[in-house]
Amino acid sequence: MIRAVYFDVDFTLIYPGPTFQGEGYQRFCAKYGIEVDPAAFGRAVASASSILDRAQDHFYDPQIFVDYTSHIIKQMGGHGPGVTICAREIYEEWAACQHFSLYDDVPDVLRTLHAAGLRLGLISNTHRSLAAFQNHFELEGLISAALSSSEHGYMKPHPSIFEAALRLLDVAPEEAVMVGDSLRQDVDGARRIGMRGVLVRRSAGMSNSRSGPVPTLESARDGVPVIASLTELPPLILSLDKTEVRSEK
Repeated sequence: MIRAVYFDVDFTLIYPGPTFQGEGYQRFCAKYGIEVDPAAFGRAVASASSILDRAQDHFYDPQIFVDYTSHIIKQMGGHGPGVTICAREIYEEWAACQHFSLYDDVPDVLRTLHAAGLRLGLISNTHRSLAAFQNHFELEGLISAALSSSEHGYMKPHPSIFEAALRLLDVAPEEAVMVGDSLRQDVDGARRIGMRGVLVRRSAGMSNSRSGPVPTLESARDGVPVIASLTELPPLILSLDKTEVRSEK
């Protein structure tokens, strides 16, 4: 039976505002005398995704994200000694909750799952304070455990971060579901240790500034459920429970 549901944070529960879009990058860069083309932001993000792919299963290192952001700036046309300094400022600002908004479906779904007796957790590849995140978005009392890769040391999909999160809620892998927007980091990482995974695909072709393009429905494999909104999650969790019950008989 499912006892716990874990969520990724960025692009699963929250999304960035203009600060971390093309014009926002342009404003950051202008402070350092760097000229960039905001229209090139989408292509730059897509080309940078391989940097994070290479870092998966690695110890959390801020330089990974600074290099990633530097690549985006350079692909937008930026150059010069100020690129790395600018990229580090962008990385540091990523931790500030005021630059993000909560998806509309999040509060009601978390309350529904919590009221159903499920324990909720967060697992995030971030240096953001997850306590501050819960406070800023008024989620206190709903989340029973939260673990960031900067706190734990290893990044998703490394098995140890999932195992540590399971210990925080005292649940077995088969009793837990991981919900996230990254097939590789969230879903595959969780399934490697025996958890179930649910992929959130909020809009086809949408790309984010951390995980690269969100997988299309066709890219999901091995029976991984794909949902377009968290509102689909509560009945899906119930169906997973029923599937487990049938499989035990």
